[in-house]
Amino acid sequence: MSPQEMAAQIGSGLLSFPVTHFDADLAFDEGAYREHLAWLSDYDVAGLFAAGGTGEFFSLTPAEVPVVVKAAVEEAGGKVPVLSGCGYGTAIATGIARDVEQAGADGLLLLPPYLVNSTQEGLAAHIEAVCKATSLGVIVYNRDNAIVHEDTLARLCERNANLIGYKDGVGDVELMMRIYAKMGDRLTYIGGLPTAETFAPAYLEMGVTTYSSAIFNFMPEWALAFYKSVRARDKAAILAGLNDFVLPYIQIRNRSAGYAVSIVKAGMDVIGRPAGAVRPPLTDLTEAERADLLALVEKARASLRTPA
Repeated sequence: MSPQEMAAQIGSGLLSFPVTHFDADLAFDEGAYREHLAWLSDYDVAGLFAAGGTGEFFSLTPAEVPVVVKAAVEEAGGKVPVLSGCGYGTAIATGIARDVEQAGADGLLLLPPYLVNSTQEGLAAHIEAVCKATSLGVIVYNRDNAIVHEDTLARLCERNANLIGYKDGVGDVELMMRIYAKMGDRLTYIGGLPTAETFAPAYLEMGVTTYSSAIFNFMPEWALAFYKSVRARDKAAILAGLNDFVLPYIQIRNRSAGYAVSIVKAGMDVIGRPAGAVRPPLTDLTEAERADLLALVEKARASLRTPA
């Protein structure tokens, strides 16, 4: 599909951001990863992001990224677009862009460049270099040291037809409104704040029709039901989902730095579909925290089986 077709597709439903499976030696466990994607493929999502933030892109080598993406592309079988994480410095990012295009990816999620802060001109040059390195659709992930302003984004869109999306990981409502007011339907907008379900109702009013659900990894039915409630603006169902699961889940996530990914892998463990440990410098949840998460998951899954 063209970048524009891909953008329309991913904006139409919930987005899957699968974890990356590792074995006991913390090497990529392709067999387990494929089994996970096969299980998730039974559920209706609009796009699959391989080796993204939840997939520990930051812990993968540039050589591992296309291997993970190729496995995802083969398991998806053309049913949904597969987008790859991309990032680090410009030279590495452009190389990853070319490699994952060769591996069959349909698009890129461009994460912030490694470590350094930059000017708007420098960020624009970085983003444009990646856009020029590939024919794939590119989504800019606005967060941390890569905060692109609306005028910069507009100029980039004028010069790069394959820049098709904007993912917000900042939570700056004013900036989000400035970007949406200026760009309108030129871009597809994705909610990307950690545990995006928390912000989804408010962001929907700003043109953000979809978000990246890490929870989908281990509670796909719940994640899809919550997304449906958001799109229907069902306030009672949204508040129930937030109070009964999302906010207590965030309390566990906030007990230690770096738990945004670790808690997702712990969720995989507690439902009996382990994905291996996280790679350093991240750390795994403690046994007590896993027990708290298990109780929360069991309660949420039971609620799905109980008629309202």
